[in-house]
Amino acid sequence: MIGKAVKDMGIIKVEGRNIGSNNRPFIIAEMSGNHNQSLERALEIVEAAAKSGVDALKIQTYTADTMTLNIENPDFRIEDEGNLWKGETLYQLYQKAYTPWEWHEPIFTRARELGLIPFSTPFDETAVDFLEELNVPMYKIASFENNDIPLIKKVASTGKPMIISTGMATISELDETVRTAREYGCKEIILLKCTSTYPASAENSNIMTIPHLKELFNCQVGLSDHTLGIGVSVASVALGATVIEKHFTLSRADGGVDSAFSLEPNEMKNLTIEAENAWKSLGKITYGPVEEEIPSLKFKRSIYITKDLKAGDILTKDNMRVIRPGHGMEPKYFQYLLGKKVRENVTAGTPVTFKLI
Repeated sequence: MIGKAVKDMGIIKVEGRNIGSNNRPFIIAEMSGNHNQSLERALEIVEAAAKSGVDALKIQTYTADTMTLNIENPDFRIEDEGNLWKGETLYQLYQKAYTPWEWHEPIFTRARELGLIPFSTPFDETAVDFLEELNVPMYKIASFENNDIPLIKKVASTGKPMIISTGMATISELDETVRTAREYGCKEIILLKCTSTYPASAENSNIMTIPHLKELFNCQVGLSDHTLGIGVSVASVALGATVIEKHFTLSRADGGVDSAFSLEPNEMKNLTIEAENAWKSLGKITYGPVEEEIPSLKFKRSIYITKDLKAGDILTKDNMRVIRPGHGMEPKYFQYLLGKKVRENVTAGTPVTFKLI
């Protein structure tokens, strides 16, 4: 066995969990606004996430007032065709989607009781101060905030790991973001390839960017996946993703601001299983049989006698064939054996060996 399938960028430890290429993918269930303004539902989402096998439960920390202005002019209204939130103002959307700050502590407490790592995406500096009071173990920066350098500085100054979505950012913008985070105290950064459409298409996911991000910024990489289903997420593991984030809901039929591109519990469970299987399958660069294949070697092809022969008979294509199993001579000797005589009587089904001719 030669080398590793992926370059190890170092382990990041968060509340007893190891994140890195030598560990199974770290799966984050993003609740976002799928609580539909019900704390009871939010806690049910936490419980369903734990049962699905994810590692972490993430929420978002903002209010409509910390996100935008309550203004009706066109700049503040969503009018893009095909947008899930077409016709709403930004303020209306965030009023509907935000997680009340007084819910954070019960959500985090329940998550920890169930073995999940709870954390959040802050959207302004007051949110960081609030989350610090709740002792979150790491932070997420959303794609639309990856150019908010004051926010990057504030989060980095906590010294905690930062997961940063890269949606819409150019290389130069990401370079500024990463350099700022490192300069202000963050030593552990994970960049998530992200396509900031809701939902995103597989065609626009461009997950080949994942290993490029890893090389450019010398950090761990992953995927914030807004596509439907789990195929893109599972594929990302083969490209080096150590973290996968997916929006999560109890049922898309219940509606909610993010429900259309969120996974349901059975789908999230499948993701945790298949992402781990994809990671296990990477293994190492190796040729020849692995230990578990050795018993199967006997079923490879080899040369066998196909008709009863007497001593002195000549081997021909009519009485000798390349077949399974593999106890005879290798197929490459078939032409060499043609025309040779057998030393002794031999029955059909006998493997050909040099001693026989």
